[in-house]
Amino acid sequence: MTSTTPPAAAIAARRRQTQRKLADVQTAIAQLRRESERLTVTAIARRAAVSSTFLYENPEARALCQNAVAATHTRRAQRSTDEHDRIEATWRERALNAEEGLTQAHNEIRSQRTRVGELMGQLRDTETATGSGESVQAVVTENATLKRRIRQLTQEHRALQERLEGCRANLRHAETRIGDLEAELAERAQHGRA
Repeated sequence: MTSTTPPAAAIAARRRQTQRKLADVQTAIAQLRRESERLTVTAIARRAAVSSTFLYENPEARALCQNAVAATHTRRAQRSTDEHDRIEATWRERALNAEEGLTQAHNEIRSQRTRVGELMGQLRDTETATGSGESVQAVVTENATLKRRIRQLTQEHRALQERLEGCRANLRHAETRIGDLEAELAERAQHGRA
């Protein structure tokens, strides 16, 4: 004589088993998040020791998986956006610093040119008025020093100009790359929904 399990007892056992599996799925999702593992249906099924079919067919399990995967995509997109903002801020700061240095160099060159002009005028006045060799020599020496300073400032100006151009080029490249990454994220999100 064989004994059969009453249908109510079988249904209750099946529900308990389903609840255990759902609890295992929740535990697996929490573990994968803590370990910063990629959340996929396959990874969740493997960690929870349940079949992928269970995750797709059981509405609660499917909702748990979809919510976990969507939250992961959202966090990943937020991290990408934060990283983009951080990089853009550093390039913007470098560009502003280079522009400020360039402005200072322009001002210094202008003031040195004005000073050289004044000294050249004084030199001519001195030559015509006194003809003294020592004072003329001092003015010539100062003039040569100022010319060297002008050359040095001009070189610094060029270097700062190049740095500014480099920063601008890097910023343009970063913005292009960010646009590409945002498009890629949007495309992945579309594929994920499909």
